[in-house]
Amino acid sequence: MSRSRDRTRRRPAYRRRPQEFYWLWIAATATYGVGDIVSTIAFLVYVPSIREANPLVAFALDAFGLGGLVALKIAVYLVMLWISVRGAREGDGLLYYFPPVLLTVVGTYLTASNVRLLLIA
Repeated sequence: MSRSRDRTRRRPAYRRRPQEFYWLWIAATATYGVGDIVSTIAFLVYVPSIREANPLVAFALDAFGLGGLVALKIAVYLVMLWISVRGAREGDGLLYYFPPVLLTVVGTYLTASNVRLLLIA
C-alpha cells in the first residue's frame, strides 16, 4: 500500500488535480490572452493618437501588425505554461502556481488599464 501512495505523491499536480490546473489556466487565458488582446486591439483602433507603452509590444505591432501582438502573447503564454508543467513534474508548488497566477494578475491589470483609457479617451 505505501508504494502506491508514493507513486501518487510523485504524480504531477496537473494529473492529481486536473480541474485546478484547467481553472488556473482558463483564468490566465481569459485575462491575459483574451482580455488584454481584445482591449489592446480596441484601444489601438479607437484611440490611434495614443501609442502602445510597452516597447516590446510596440515593436511587435510595428513590425508584424496585430499578428505580432498575438504571436508575442502566445509565446509568453506557452513559456509560462511550460514553466508551470515543469514545476508540477518536479513537485515545485511555486513554479506550478506562479505562472498562471502571474498571467491572471497581469492580464487583469492590463485589461482594466486599457478599458479605463478607452473610457477616458
